[in-house]
Amino acid sequence: MAANTRQNLLQAARSFCDAFAQQKPPEEILSHFSKSDDVLALEHGLPQLAPFLGRDFRGQDGLKQYFDLLSSNLRYENMKFSNFVVDLETTKVSVRGEARFTWTSTGQAWDEVFTYVLEFDDHHKVKVYEVWADSGAAYLARKGMLNQ
Repeated sequence: MAANTRQNLLQAARSFCDAFAQQKPPEEILSHFSKSDDVLALEHGLPQLAPFLGRDFRGQDGLKQYFDLLSSNLRYENMKFSNFVVDLETTKVSVRGEARFTWTSTGQAWDEVFTYVLEFDDHHKVKVYEVWADSGAAYLARKGMLNQ
């Protein structure tokens, strides 16, 4: 078990974000997560707006389901991350992201700024993955109403 230092948590967060931004295969993205049954992915928002919002995706099966839902509904490009803030006491890293997203079934796209809060285990693997994003834009794009 490696010590939780600011540098270790920052490096783990950067590695995870880089894998996401570079659109690495799902297996590689999932390799950044804890193998614990308590692992959680949660994208905040109303579940009625998009199938991946407002639901707890727990355990390895839950993570796979979450990322399958994302990849079947969204494409993204030009993803960048900045403003990493490390909290050693809670082993969390907050990060600002931005990207251009496209809802696959309608082709409607939007530019978005979003936030991740990543909580790490003692092995510097993501234990809790929380996302705050523009659920309204996702909903409108899903309905084909984004440009109205």
